[in-house]
Amino acid sequence: MSTVLVRNHVKVLGEGDKTIIFAHGFGCDQNMWRYITPFFEKNYRVVLFDHVGSGNSDLTAYDFEKYSTLHGYAQDVLDIIETLKLNDVIFVGHSVSSMIGMLASIERPESFYKLVMIGPSPRYINDGDKYHGGFEKNDVLELLTMMEMNYLSWASFMAPLGMNNPEVPALTAELENSFTRSNPIITRQFAETTFFSDHRADLGQAKVSTLIMQCSDDSIVPLMVGNYLHEHMKNSTLYLMEAKGHYPHLSHPQETINCINNFLT
Repeated sequence: MSTVLVRNHVKVLGEGDKTIIFAHGFGCDQNMWRYITPFFEKNYRVVLFDHVGSGNSDLTAYDFEKYSTLHGYAQDVLDIIETLKLNDVIFVGHSVSSMIGMLASIERPESFYKLVMIGPSPRYINDGDKYHGGFEKNDVLELLTMMEMNYLSWASFMAPLGMNNPEVPALTAELENSFTRSNPIITRQFAETTFFSDHRADLGQAKVSTLIMQCSDDSIVPLMVGNYLHEHMKNSTLYLMEAKGHYPHLSHPQETINCINNFLT
């Protein structure tokens, strides 16, 4: 098997002429798509993978320099597309993977058909009066310090904040378990890469037709971020979900499926 497929623990399911790649967010893995993929397997070829450092990826492939920017992760996506000889890919990215997919599509637009962004953000940190990303720089530095000092405490603090569905505690527990299964050193680096990324200047270069799925009451990505993306991406559609929190594919899978399917058909 190709080293790329082993490196990213790539799985190919379903059958169809068109291919959908599902890319998980920070602190998660491909298992997070399990409520979504069965619907699409009937009509599409579905590709799942783990970012290096997450899930069952090859941890020995982790390179601190390469993955200090989202471009390193975008290159991995292009490697997967090339290895599987894919064309006209539909790329569904959750959270930080939305920008990873966008960067890959800017690098090689001919390989992409459509982008779907779930809870995306081009920048998580506020920029004075010009931009509201949801976090102050000091908040992020405190979170990173917390990850270093007591990783388990950080996980139990972040999980309910991100999930924001207290009426279903099993979802929060799953997210916390996902965080704690990850390698703490790599996850902290991924957090730093994610939270300090700023891809606002790249939005105008994105040419592929894009669906922006903005969750209501998302404590990680405020509503105005979805609006900002829609204003700055020429070929974009903005959909405001009823789903609360930052993980609608777990908390509200049917709405997530309907939203993606409507955009694709």
